[in-house]
Amino acid sequence: DPLLHAIADLEFTYCTPIQSEVLPCALADYDVTGQAQTGTGKTAAFLVTILTKIWEEPDTEPRASGTPRALILAPTRELALQIESDANDLAKYMDIGVQCVVGGMDFQKQLDKIQNETLHLLVATPGRLLDFMNRRKINLRQVEVLIIDEADRMLDMGFIPDVRRIVYQTPHKRSRQTLFFSATFNDDVMRLAGSWTLAPEHVAI
Repeated sequence: DPLLHAIADLEFTYCTPIQSEVLPCALADYDVTGQAQTGTGKTAAFLVTILTKIWEEPDTEPRASGTPRALILAPTRELALQIESDANDLAKYMDIGVQCVVGGMDFQKQLDKIQNETLHLLVATPGRLLDFMNRRKINLRQVEVLIIDEADRMLDMGFIPDVRRIVYQTPHKRSRQTLFFSATFNDDVMRLAGSWTLAPEHVAI
């Protein structure tokens, strides 16, 4: 109900094609690889999945600081901040902590938030997230849902070694759900999708 309330406030009435294809699989805990351009509504598809999971299976005890239940990796600061904004819009009637760590912004401010506020959903760019992990301020061992957004751009921007290091710090792919999105699926992207997802449903829009 609280999620539907927020969706109604945003005046979303119907699913976009990617949402109608992704949501049934994602809400049933399957891994998904999705081929979709920016602007097709994929962000809401993975956010609805994450928020539903966290709401239906609430924490039974207080979370240690810096231990998210869901992680979204995005290639650029602008995209990460947009995803954070969308997540806050959708989670506004739910007591779910959403935080964002990105480069080019005040590290200390981000650190204070990580240490002092409950963190359920973390949105991050790879470089800044590794900074936090190297300082042992963020621990990914409790990540239940991993989202890799715009994988082809991550590849083009040279982020894949960083992303690989991050993914290896999350639970094994058998113990987490992974949603992997890319505008294109060339051989390199297919290899990444194959190594990070488990028997995924493939959705192409």
